[in-house]
Amino acid sequence: MPKRTPTIRRYLLNRTFLYSAIGFLVLLLVCRQAYQASIRDSAEEIARSVAQNTFNSMYLVMSQGWTRQQLEQFLNELSHGEKESTDINVNVFRGQNVTDLYGPIEQPPLNATMRQAMLDGKPQAQHDGNRHTYLYPLQAEEKCLGCHTNVEAGDNLGLIEVSQDLTQQMAIANRNLLYYLLILSPLPALFGFLAVRAVTQKVNHSVDELSHRIARVESLDDLGELSRDGENLGFSELNHIFHQVETLAGRLNSIAVDKDLLEFEIRLLEKFVITSEVVRDWREYINMLMLDINQVIQIYTMFSIFKVDDELFDLEIFWLKPPTRETRQMMEEAVLKRLRTNQGFSLPGEVVIHHNHVHSDGEMTLDQTEIELQTKSLLVETPKIGGIVGIGVHSDIVKNNTKVLVLESVLSTLLNVVGSVKAIYKYTRDLEYYATRDPLTNLYNQRMFWELLDYELDRCERHDYPVALMLVDLDNFKSVNDGYGHAVGDKLLQQLSLAMQAQLRTGDILARYGGDEFVVVLPETSAQQTEIIAEKLLHCLQNFTLEVNEGSTVRVTGSIGVGMFPEHANNRKDLFMFVDNLMYRAKNQGKNRISLPHKNDVADIFHDMNQKMLLVNEAIENRSIIPVFQPIQPMEEDTPAVEVLSRIELPDRLMSAGEFIEIAESMGKVHLLDYIVMEKAFMAVNESGYEGLVFINLSPRAVLVRDFLNTLHELTQKHAITPNRIVFEITERDTVKNMGLLEQFVRSLKDSGYRLAIDDFGSGFSSFHYLKYLPIDYVKIEGEFIANMGNDPKDMAFVVSITELAQKLNLKTVAEFVETEEVLEMVRSVGIDYAQGYHIGRPQRELPTV
Repeated sequence: MPKRTPTIRRYLLNRTFLYSAIGFLVLLLVCRQAYQASIRDSAEEIARSVAQNTFNSMYLVMSQGWTRQQLEQFLNELSHGEKESTDINVNVFRGQNVTDLYGPIEQPPLNATMRQAMLDGKPQAQHDGNRHTYLYPLQAEEKCLGCHTNVEAGDNLGLIEVSQDLTQQMAIANRNLLYYLLILSPLPALFGFLAVRAVTQKVNHSVDELSHRIARVESLDDLGELSRDGENLGFSELNHIFHQVETLAGRLNSIAVDKDLLEFEIRLLEKFVITSEVVRDWREYINMLMLDINQVIQIYTMFSIFKVDDELFDLEIFWLKPPTRETRQMMEEAVLKRLRTNQGFSLPGEVVIHHNHVHSDGEMTLDQTEIELQTKSLLVETPKIGGIVGIGVHSDIVKNNTKVLVLESVLSTLLNVVGSVKAIYKYTRDLEYYATRDPLTNLYNQRMFWELLDYELDRCERHDYPVALMLVDLDNFKSVNDGYGHAVGDKLLQQLSLAMQAQLRTGDILARYGGDEFVVVLPETSAQQTEIIAEKLLHCLQNFTLEVNEGSTVRVTGSIGVGMFPEHANNRKDLFMFVDNLMYRAKNQGKNRISLPHKNDVADIFHDMNQKMLLVNEAIENRSIIPVFQPIQPMEEDTPAVEVLSRIELPDRLMSAGEFIEIAESMGKVHLLDYIVMEKAFMAVNESGYEGLVFINLSPRAVLVRDFLNTLHELTQKHAITPNRIVFEITERDTVKNMGLLEQFVRSLKDSGYRLAIDDFGSGFSSFHYLKYLPIDYVKIEGEFIANMGNDPKDMAFVVSITELAQKLNLKTVAEFVETEEVLEMVRSVGIDYAQGYHIGRPQRELPTV
């Protein structure tokens, strides 16, 4: 059973009675000691007086001529008389000088104290229990020398002993003291009781008042009930305690959250789930959220701002009820004023304002003061591509810090949700567009070209009509970049694309294959029609001019190869290689021309293709495939790296991978090229002592080769290369159709310690798919975005978005196509980890020095 806790009143009373009893005993002992000391002092004074009187009496009788016998009889009577009347006993002892003159007398023996007193000549007092003894030495004076002829003044004549029994006096004093103290003893207890009663009444009144106020607190809004409004409670301690309670209430009011608010926030957060319905009907979604918020916190309006592009902003204002015209105008001005004063928001610009309201009944009227003082806004850094910029709420509870905190928490989450909804909508739309489009020219990209070509070839086979394919390669385009800069080259490609598109029919497909190469797919087109369109494109190139600074113009020509399906090839790869060979024939014949296929050309071209196949076979057999190394520069203190590229060594030059890799893939022997290149690269790394990372392109064929991993392990062990220094680059190639097989293969590489990178990230949908399902370490950003990031805000936005995404996923980023110092500085400012391109270094046969 728990011990009962006493009340303050009972505690004080108990302590009062206890301390009164202790005080009484202490007082009794002190007074008793004081009384006894007083009696002893009085007895000593009496003894001194008796001794002095006795000596004076002795001198008086001796001076009158009394005999010795008369003197002794007088002393005897004096001693007995004092004893009978007063408990005082007087004894006179003869000293040695008197004994020598008058002879000895019968007297008790002297003790040591007596002898010492006689020797010192100083009176001494002794206490033995209740008995008091006073020793008075008799010193010879001038008047004594008449009788005592054998002494001088100051010599000892004897000793008077006065002894008193104080027992009776002590008993009487103790009895009287106890009597009077007992009479007074109830007074301290009575006074203590009255004092305790007065104190406890005042304390109980204050405590009861605090208890009543605490009992009235049922929510955070009731914490104000604990304030005493400056009331003086009579005790500084109670005032201090109540002040601390008020301080605690204030702190709780600023940090605590109502249960209803928490439950509301939890219920609201449960609704922050982005679905396709939310994305589609996001305005209705916000209206429903306003109704939910108003169940706990009264709000009137919310606003959100989206940046559509650099000069266009979309402002959405959500009202609980339709506002009056004046209220609506004041709210628009207040929101725009906040945006203009925000450094991260670049106004002015065109702002399109939309008003939405939940209820249709009644009107809402707010004055200027309410709008200015109660509009809370949360603004985030202006996104580069769409997305939410800010969101706010107009409320009448902004003075309550706790509710404001909860409200801002809800708004922060709502900000992310609404922003994500809008950003997902826009980013998905942009991603769909740029996954199929070239970011510089807005033409179809290489990936989309192959899909559209497959589609048209399938239709051709079903409906039995021809399809034409043209490959357009600009002549000497490198000289434009070198002479006028990449900005002029980019502008030329953009305007030339528009000019070429204008020469084609509706339904014709124009795509940028890469760099300065364009491909054209002409569905349902005969050879004669194809030749006409090719001539129009050639004339377009010949007549095209681009004005640059100081009035100068840039001209460009092109070489065009043309092929027909199914006349010249029965599959897309053979058709493309056929057209590619014709395009190179046009270049070899002097450029600025069309190379049309003739009957003999088909055999010749396929003969050339067979020659390239033989060349690949010979390169594999003779191991004449060699690696070259392109440096990858770290922006900070990261490990340096190189990318291994394949070349076939010919007597007069090195053949780049672009000229033979597709043939090797079609032959099913690209993995053999990989083995040779990896072995030679590992050998060069080992012999040179290079300690950086080695990036190697992973061909899709490697996924299907059973012994690839075993061969890879043998090569790394043979040349003492640790797996964590090898980074395999995965590209979007149509050879890998089975994502599950690719994932299993890649995870096997990862488990063995190798690192992985996504090459050309951002060029298609698969890049994000790879990022989600594969254990990636590095992201190599598509070079087209990097090269144009200084000229096109969209490219810059893509680069920034990809970099931020990689950072959130703890991935390293590599920028490709860094060909100028300006691009390198932008790469560094964006926060990309590595840079690769001709400005950093061209591919070379020797490894760079780390």
